[in-house]
Amino acid sequence: MSASQSSSAVNIPQSAPAGGLTITQPPQTATSYYKIAPSNTITFAWNFTDVLSTPTHLTVSAVCDNGNTYPVGPTDGVIPGDATSVTWDLWSYQQAHSNLPLAEETYVLHIWDDRGPGAARQPGLLSENSALKFALYSPQPYTPLESWTCPTCNGALSDYVAHPAFISLSVTLVVMFLSGYSLIRQAIR
Repeated sequence: MSASQSSSAVNIPQSAPAGGLTITQPPQTATSYYKIAPSNTITFAWNFTDVLSTPTHLTVSAVCDNGNTYPVGPTDGVIPGDATSVTWDLWSYQQAHSNLPLAEETYVLHIWDDRGPGAARQPGLLSENSALKFALYSPQPYTPLESWTCPTCNGALSDYVAHPAFISLSVTLVVMFLSGYSLIRQAIR
């Protein structure tokens, strides 16, 4: 598709930079974690930069580390081309799509225009964005304190005793103690 075939007929100079978008929510400084639970929604927001021809629609998808792709938002991932945010109700999605449930994994958010994923960069047209990583998790059911056991705490001492560093440190301390005792005995005579 050429620049002149886009949804808004504008003459885009070839010297114009390719358009893009900058994610504004959630912050991209660290991976955000979201709980798959009732009344928990995620809002993804962005600003457009150098987009001279507004697309007809945007497609928003979450690509999981396990290879599955999930449409984001209430309209199966397709939103108006001038939208600057989309809200995703994880719990509703999970309930409606039991055949492909959301995984407790890390995801990458992909946003592209009418031209589809992987379209070549063109002056003034939106380039695909896949800069945001986020993760989903499901809350665990409540466990009463009486029936809770720490899987990594029981027998933790045996893990240290068998560790080579612990054995080396123990042998070093015994040798130091015996050497010191021997030196003190010789000094007293």
